[in-house]
Amino acid sequence: MAILTPRLAALKEHPGKSFPLGATVTPEGVNFAIYSKRADYLELLLFESEDSPLPSVSYTLSPIKNRTSNYWHIFIEGLKANQVYAFRAHGKYEPWCGLRFDPEKVLLDPYSRGVVGWQNYVRANASKPGDNCATSLRSVVLDWQEYDWENDRKPDVPYSKTVIYELHVGGFTRNANSHIDASKRGTFAGLIEKLPYLKDLGVTTLELMPVQAFDKQDAPPGLSNYWGYSPVAFFAPHLEFSSQKTAIGALNEFRDMVKACHANGMEVILDVVFNHTSENDERGPTLSFRGLDDLTYYTLDQTDYHYKNFSGCGNTLRSDHPIVGKLILESLRFWAQDMHVDGFRFDLASILSRDIFGKPLERPPLIWAIESDPVLASAKLIAEAWDPAGLYQVGWFVPKSNRFAEWNGPFRDDVRKFVKGDDNTAVSLALRLTGSSDIYGTENGDAYRAIHFLTCHDGFTLNDLVTYNQKHIEANGENNRDGHNENYCWNCGHEGPTDDREIERLRVKQIKNMLTILFLSRGTPMICAGDEVRRTTFGNNNPYCQDNESNWFDWDLVGRHREILDFTRRLIELSKMLSRYRHGNLADSASSNLLPAQRISATWHGVKRGQPDLARDSHTIAMEIRDGIGNQFYAAFNAFWQPLDFELPEIMRGPKNWRKLIDTSKDQPEDIFELSASPAVAQAVIRLEARSSVCLVSEGLVASLESLDQLEQPMPRRRGGITWTSIKKPIIPS
Repeated sequence: MAILTPRLAALKEHPGKSFPLGATVTPEGVNFAIYSKRADYLELLLFESEDSPLPSVSYTLSPIKNRTSNYWHIFIEGLKANQVYAFRAHGKYEPWCGLRFDPEKVLLDPYSRGVVGWQNYVRANASKPGDNCATSLRSVVLDWQEYDWENDRKPDVPYSKTVIYELHVGGFTRNANSHIDASKRGTFAGLIEKLPYLKDLGVTTLELMPVQAFDKQDAPPGLSNYWGYSPVAFFAPHLEFSSQKTAIGALNEFRDMVKACHANGMEVILDVVFNHTSENDERGPTLSFRGLDDLTYYTLDQTDYHYKNFSGCGNTLRSDHPIVGKLILESLRFWAQDMHVDGFRFDLASILSRDIFGKPLERPPLIWAIESDPVLASAKLIAEAWDPAGLYQVGWFVPKSNRFAEWNGPFRDDVRKFVKGDDNTAVSLALRLTGSSDIYGTENGDAYRAIHFLTCHDGFTLNDLVTYNQKHIEANGENNRDGHNENYCWNCGHEGPTDDREIERLRVKQIKNMLTILFLSRGTPMICAGDEVRRTTFGNNNPYCQDNESNWFDWDLVGRHREILDFTRRLIELSKMLSRYRHGNLADSASSNLLPAQRISATWHGVKRGQPDLARDSHTIAMEIRDGIGNQFYAAFNAFWQPLDFELPEIMRGPKNWRKLIDTSKDQPEDIFELSASPAVAQAVIRLEARSSVCLVSEGLVASLESLDQLEQPMPRRRGGITWTSIKKPIIPS
């Protein structure tokens, strides 16, 4: 038994109050409040340190003096910040009825701002019978409100200028060749040191893979959960991402990072996982929610009370329950209001729209609460609008929602298929280029709501899409069974890395083709960290458990693949210049409430002007975007394996020359040009080499883009439909 120290012996207990939830520091002491509807009683455990094998003192929370409704509470007079604490919950263990109370398990506070005990933590001990106190995770009392934000202001980047960069905080700087101090590698502080690189690239918005405390031991034997989609606490930063290695240090270092991003004009979006927790199914560990009130926190089958597994990770949080919804909403408010985060990407967001039986709700209470919450009014909200159980809601995640954008999965797949040369892809590409009217509706005027991406953390990197025909996931220990099988990839003639110069040139060209489509399309672009320098995971398209150099950002690639890096940087700059034409309303040119320069229309061409080839075996499409005063830009895509000549549209305004901005068939520096250095194209026909893309702009548009006033003039927000000048109604041939 641990010795009761004089510091803890001098404390006095009082009944406390039921709010706020969590541990609240006051000048007189600390109030603890926690929810459990079905527990008989709770214990509050106080530890001398995070390494203490046993608590120094425990307090019994009785239902008579320490319970109000379903909230348990106690006030400890004289207690200070940085106190390590946890709970035990006593009640019935009847899993056949959904009751899984186990007083031998030490439980985290769901409202913890800090989680410690990682160095002694053993996940297996929390999963099997017996007391796990010596190897348990614990919460920390933090006086977290004190922080000098130094007049920090959120950048509030409009979607029309947004470029999202998805990265893993640990992997981005953990490699020794990141050339930062070893103590900062893989941390928020390390990320701060790499902000100049991201700013130079043109990134406006960092989307951080999970940074809320997660269980690295939730992985196959001998491996670790690197990605972090295994949450244990929704208010606490992951301690490993802090160079200071203390709970309050992690909070402050995260805020330092956000403040530094804002000072550089960059937003911070968090990838949040509210669909499941690390407790998994009935064989998993008891860490917090299961031990406090299983029936409240999880969606259980109403017959045998096993966990419903819509997440593919063993359990599903019961987000339709008001207590769980309150927890999630208050977590979002904390990160937005107190940590100055600019938005959220919701992992497997479709799960949040399901009821307790798994049926999707027309008006899911949590989603509408998030959308209407005043604290979150300025936050970017992005949904991964599908789940592993088959619910696919891209285009209709929340009917009539005005706030949520969505990852556009069909864009990813259709661009990959077109560029690799699949049949029957020209019409699909045309739809993706102009905002996916077939998915979001022809009356959708908010192009930003389609988040366009070629790759993300889950799947092949951009380099591996053109390097491998098959996935290679042997390192995960599951005999290559995990990971996606349909990757729509093509190795360009050789499986894996090669010294063949022609294959390498083709791979570079294919990467440029996909990037060109991404940044010229009508939507909000997102790239995955390292794609701009051909980062590889060596064919592993599911490296969630690979915390090693095969998965980290390799900073040597910055010099080795400078051509792709420079191409991406200039392409991002160009996409911002063309934001009026990429995000403007593709409306009827007769719209009376738009100025002529704001009336945008799309016309489709093929190798013949005005005659798009929509046959099943077509591998070409050309797009012309024009405003109401005759400014034009033109992009042509040839996925065919032979050169083709394309007739150019007639110039409507000014000199009759086109100016070439992009030609992916060329090597650097002729692959992409600065606006002022773009060469003239006087001929009426332009040749596109095999598997290449070209972007041209009219002389009049060049003059407009070079005008700062024209460039910065905001676009009105309205709804409108696409003008299919050459295709009245695009039909995919049968």
